[in-house]
Amino acid sequence: MRPPNDADDLRGFYFKLLLSKTISWVAIAAATVAGGAIGTALAGAAIGLAAAGGAFVLALAIVFAIADSRAEDAFFRFYAAERGLVASGKGRLPPATPLLRKGSDRYAERTLVGTLGNAVDGTLALYTYEEQSTDGDGNTQTSYHRYTVGLTGVPECVDRLPELFCQRRSGLRALDGLEDVFRRGKQRVEFESAELDDRYEIFVDTAQDQNWLHQVFSPTFIVWLTDSAPQKFAFELVNGMLCCYVSGHKKSVEELDAIREASVAVATRLREEALE
Repeated sequence: MRPPNDADDLRGFYFKLLLSKTISWVAIAAATVAGGAIGTALAGAAIGLAAAGGAFVLALAIVFAIADSRAEDAFFRFYAAERGLVASGKGRLPPATPLLRKGSDRYAERTLVGTLGNAVDGTLALYTYEEQSTDGDGNTQTSYHRYTVGLTGVPECVDRLPELFCQRRSGLRALDGLEDVFRRGKQRVEFESAELDDRYEIFVDTAQDQNWLHQVFSPTFIVWLTDSAPQKFAFELVNGMLCCYVSGHKKSVEELDAIREASVAVATRLREEALE
């Protein structure tokens, strides 16, 4: 079997495999008969026939969903093995940065742990946090916010750069001054790069050494952020823990490699400057 390029590559293989098993067709037939019998008993033969058809389609959909899950499991096993990482299922990430503390509940749906590259050890994860809201009728709704994150430690930065937030720009630059009036404990930093300021909003602690920060954001690093970083890439550094992230759960070799390599690039840049 060739290595899959994404989580959907093996879906057809597992679907056919499941349908080749007698037990699958026994379950599908049982669901179909049960649906038809219930429909007939409640509303007559015509409705029973329609119910049987609906139960058959639903049973096939369940088999397809199982195949989809197995294909995704296989993809992450392949990816982890080829990159020298250890794959795990659902678990928790340390609440080290603001993103990892958001919501009423938060968890990693998949984790890949090990050396991400260039002697940088860490975790690549499909991270989700949940937010609950209540409408006027008292009904509770849950919204799910999904990210792919690269998490690693850069303890060398704790003294020189305790906090750094490099966020994707979400508002108009003309409103920056108004927003900053209400911002506490953080200050906005701008660099001599219109492209960087158009794409990112960068914040640090108010006591941050600006000269050292500008050394971190060297011309080469700025060009990498604007030209080579993954689409909608951002990162947070808090007390030596670096969390790089992009929106959405990425499930292809290309996308996972991009966030993994970007996490290594940022960690390496921070570490290099801290050790100079």
